[in-house]
Amino acid sequence: MISDTVPGRYWHMLDDGRIQCDLCPRFCHLREGQRGLCFVRARQGGQIVSTTYGRSSGFCVDPIEKKPLNHFLPGTPVFSFGTAGCNLACKFCQNWDISKSREIDTLAASASPDNIAATAERLGCRSVAYTYNDPVIFLEYAIDTAIACHERDLRSVAVTAGYICEEPRGEFFAHMDAANVDLKAFTDDFYHKLTGSHLQPVLDTLEYIHNETDCWLEVTTLLIPGHNDGDGELHRLSNWCLEKLGPDVPLHFSAFHPDYKMTDIPQTPLATLKRARRIALDTGLHYVYVGNVHDPQGDSTYCPGCCKRVIERDWYELGEWQLTAAGHCAHCGHRIAGVFEDRPGDWGARCLPVSMHEPVAHPAAGAN
Repeated sequence: MISDTVPGRYWHMLDDGRIQCDLCPRFCHLREGQRGLCFVRARQGGQIVSTTYGRSSGFCVDPIEKKPLNHFLPGTPVFSFGTAGCNLACKFCQNWDISKSREIDTLAASASPDNIAATAERLGCRSVAYTYNDPVIFLEYAIDTAIACHERDLRSVAVTAGYICEEPRGEFFAHMDAANVDLKAFTDDFYHKLTGSHLQPVLDTLEYIHNETDCWLEVTTLLIPGHNDGDGELHRLSNWCLEKLGPDVPLHFSAFHPDYKMTDIPQTPLATLKRARRIALDTGLHYVYVGNVHDPQGDSTYCPGCCKRVIERDWYELGEWQLTAAGHCAHCGHRIAGVFEDRPGDWGARCLPVSMHEPVAHPAAGAN
């Protein structure tokens, strides 16, 4: 099925005649013809509809490490796509041309869930990622695609800010095999002023995924100089992750670059990322990474048992691999947390744009 508009789930009628959208904690109240803050969920014909079902801002085969997911099928290609709009209002958005789009014309490509799954399988992908903008707002499209993928033994990956209500959260993550959730900061003041949202629903989502689902979880925090990179906040964030998620949920600290409405803020120094990583490791977290910078040490995975490197990474390229087929350290036998296959993939750093309107050739026949 390809359609711009399909009935949306999770809403109810208010006494004053407006409809409340119950998908995310914004609870937008809509009259006929109005759209929510996300822009893509609208009231039409006395109900909430999703206006971007079957349409995408583009398709690409990426390395799974770009999501970032370092402990989920390392080295394998992931078929990535998103739609338009977002239910947060981040002033520092790094994908603002997609997530802040108010133009449906941004959605130049179209594909049904079955077509996406078939194309991903044909391209040799092991998973499909709902990314670029937040898949929470295209929940119906993402879930239908995940179902089609599972029928072909493909995994589903959500890259999300985790700003979703309890009931839809349960349905959405029941269909996801892995997720990277943005924990944008560890103060509600930051969330309120710079994203127009609140911290607690995100923490609730993180705990839910870890405690109530089989979905593999990794967490990313974009460090913005002067806003969320202080030692005190980094200690609190790391301690919360250790207490609520345990030591084995990977944490990524990613570098900010000036963009959107925060072009006056400098890029995050490598020293800040290294400091954050050291704080998190000293707290007791086992797997802490840096991103958006070149730091092979901060990209690589080390065994919590013997401290030896078990997965070498240089950007998105894998090098030394010291895991057994069962996912244990080849040096000491310690179990490395994650979802691993017998051997790593060899996709490397390639990013392959895909047109869904043309015949698809296997990437082995194309350029690297």
